[in-house]
Amino acid sequence: MSKESAFEQVKELRKLTGAGFKDCNIAIKDSNGDIEKAIEILRVKGISKASKKMTRDAKEGVIIINDSNNYKSILEINCETDFVAKNEEFINFVKEIGNLNAINKANIDNLKKSKMKNNLSVEENLVNFISKIGEKITIGRTRYFDSTKALNISYLHGTIKDNLGKLGVIVSLETNGKVEKINEFGKKLAMHVAASNPLSIDKDSIDKDVLSKEELLINEELKSTGKSDEIIKKISLGKINKFKEDNGLLTQQWVMDPKKKVLEIIKELNISDLKIKDFYRIKIGE
Repeated sequence: MSKESAFEQVKELRKLTGAGFKDCNIAIKDSNGDIEKAIEILRVKGISKASKKMTRDAKEGVIIINDSNNYKSILEINCETDFVAKNEEFINFVKEIGNLNAINKANIDNLKKSKMKNNLSVEENLVNFISKIGEKITIGRTRYFDSTKALNISYLHGTIKDNLGKLGVIVSLETNGKVEKINEFGKKLAMHVAASNPLSIDKDSIDKDVLSKEELLINEELKSTGKSDEIIKKISLGKINKFKEDNGLLTQQWVMDPKKKVLEIIKELNISDLKIKDFYRIKIGE
């Protein structure tokens, strides 16, 4: 093989894989000029490089919300730096994965096995992309909302581009009321959830493990006051009840009017069958 021919193959391999000149040059030599074999060699090397990067923290990234008349889905893709999160190639990569995630109804295992446009799986492309950009990239939290029996409304904060941002919320409502009126309330409710970060729909549905940890922290704090056990028990109960009210969506103070609670706002809408069915919130870095 002439030097000119080998150089052209290295250029082609770099174009196809995004790998560096040195790695491509070695791969071309090791594959005796076979581009397909060279790509495979780089992929194997990429897996090795990617595995080292996976021990690092990935606290940046984007939230992508996909929707249609039948569904809404939300997905978190993490990377290490905000620079990469705003990179056009990364954004396009996330958009394609977001579409596949919606098709797979937020099933991560099925998503990772899904084929992308280049006929490689999401998992394979993830490894290759990690090797190319030099940062850890992970598929994070996700949810899928069926819209056939519910009105699902989304809100995106810190928008980077189109349907990508830094904080995303989907709220799911059940009602036979006027769609226009419900949409307006749903958008405000999604904004409220984004700002207030409730733990559950109502105060009595908060995870018991969360409450136990909070109660333990409260009791530890109160022990240092020197008060009697009976007084500590009463104060602790009051603080736990306050914690539950502050973190149950229905009993939270409405962000747009803190003098009222979410439950009161719903009553004022005068839609008898309106019900908050579900919600989901993802913020990068939390």
